[in-house]
Amino acid sequence: MKNEQTKVKKKKKKMKLWKKILLIIILILAILIGWFMYKTEKNGGGLTGMLATLAGHDENTRKNLGEFRCLILGISTDQGVDLTDTIMVLSYNPGTQKATLLSIPRDTYTGSDPSRATAYEKLNALYSRQHRPDETLEAVNNITGLDIQYYVVVKTEALIKLVDVVGGVTFDVPIDMDYDDSKQDLHIHLKAGEQLLDGDKAEQLVRFRHNNDFTTYPEEYGDNDTGRMRTQREFIMQVMKQTLKPDNIWKIFDILDVAKECVITNVNFDVAKDYVPYAVEFDTLDLLTDVLPGTNTNKNTSGTWVFVHDPVGTEKLVQKLFYDRDETEETDDGKNTDKTSKSKNKTNEDAEKLSIQIINGTGDSNKLEIALHEIKSLNYEVDTVESNEVDKTIIINQSDIDDDTIKGIKDTLQQGIIQKFTDKKSQYDIKIVLGKDYEG
Repeated sequence: MKNEQTKVKKKKKKMKLWKKILLIIILILAILIGWFMYKTEKNGGGLTGMLATLAGHDENTRKNLGEFRCLILGISTDQGVDLTDTIMVLSYNPGTQKATLLSIPRDTYTGSDPSRATAYEKLNALYSRQHRPDETLEAVNNITGLDIQYYVVVKTEALIKLVDVVGGVTFDVPIDMDYDDSKQDLHIHLKAGEQLLDGDKAEQLVRFRHNNDFTTYPEEYGDNDTGRMRTQREFIMQVMKQTLKPDNIWKIFDILDVAKECVITNVNFDVAKDYVPYAVEFDTLDLLTDVLPGTNTNKNTSGTWVFVHDPVGTEKLVQKLFYDRDETEETDDGKNTDKTSKSKNKTNEDAEKLSIQIINGTGDSNKLEIALHEIKSLNYEVDTVESNEVDKTIIINQSDIDDDTIKGIKDTLQQGIIQKFTDKKSQYDIKIVLGKDYEG
C-alpha cells in the first residue's frame, strides 16, 4: 500500500516538474515571439520588418545603407559564343526607395578613335574575349563616370528558369513579333497584348529586334535596338515587381538555386542580405529608366556600325538619374523629402508651357472628349488625334518632365502606364495614348 502511495507521489512530482518546465518553455517562447514582433515593428513591420529582423538589422540599418549600383549583363549562349545582348546599370537606394535602370547600347564604342572603329571594340564584344565581367565594368565606368563596384552576369537560362519559378510574368507585348533564325535556333512568335509569359516566351521577347520582313517597333516606341532596349527595361521592371511579391518568399530557395546555377556575380551574401529586406517593398513606379545618349554611325575605315555616346549628354543624364533624384532634406517633422522634385515642380508651375497630344485609341469619341476636358482643366495645351483601338492607356514622357507632373496626369485620368521616351523631333512634351481600359 505504501509502495503504491509512494509511486503516486513520485508521479505527481514528475507531473509538477514537467508543468514547470512546460511553463518556462512557454514563457521563453512568448518572450522570444514578443521580442521578434517588437523588432519587426521597429524595423518597419510587415514582410520587410520580418526579413530585416531575421537579417539582424535594427531601425538604423536602412539609414546607414548607401546606394547599391551594379552592372547587369544579359548573355545569350548561341553557337558556343557568349554574346552580350543586354547591358544595363541598376541603382537602388533603400533610404529613398528610388531606383534607376540605364540601358547602354550593346554596340557602344569603347575605343579612342571612332573613325577607326572595329567590331572588336564594341561594348558587347568585351565579355566574349576572356569572360571577364570586370573589363566591361571598367568600360562602362569610363563611359558613364560612375563608380560601379558590382556586376551581375545573367545567362539566358537564368531568365527562362526564373520566370518559370515565379509562375510566369504578366507583360504587355508592344507589337506582334514574328522572327526565325535557324542558325541560332531562335524562333520568336508572339502576339501583341497583355499576357502571361513563360520562360521560353520571355526569351523571345527580350531578344526580338525585327520581324522576318524587317519591320520593327514603330518610330514613336523606338525602332530596332532602341525599341529592344525599351522592351528589356520594361520587362525587367515587371520581373522585379512580380518576383518580389510576398507570395514568392516561399520560393526563395528555388530562386537562389537559379542564381547559383546561371548567374555570375561579385555581390557577396553579406551585401545582398542587407538590401533584400527593403527591396521587397520597392514600387516599380519609382524606377526611372533611360538610354545612354549618342549616335549610330558607320563612318569609319571598316564601315562597321557602332554607337558613339555623347559625353556631354551622358554627363547630364547621369547627374539627373543617379544623383539629383536622391538629394533629400530634413523637414520640420523630421521626414525626408525629395529636393529634386521640389525644384522641378517650380520649373513646371507654368503648366501652359507644356504641350500634350492625346491619341484616341478607345474607339469612343465621347471618352476622348472627357479626357480632353480633364487634361485641359490642368491648364495644359492639348491637341487630339484619332487612332486604331489599343488595349492599354499609355502616358509617354517625351521631354524629361518631372515625375510628379506625369503622376498627376495619371491620377487625373485614373489610368495609364507611364513610359519615358525622349523624342526631340516631337512638338509635344507628353503623349497620351488612350486605350480601351480608360473608362472616362
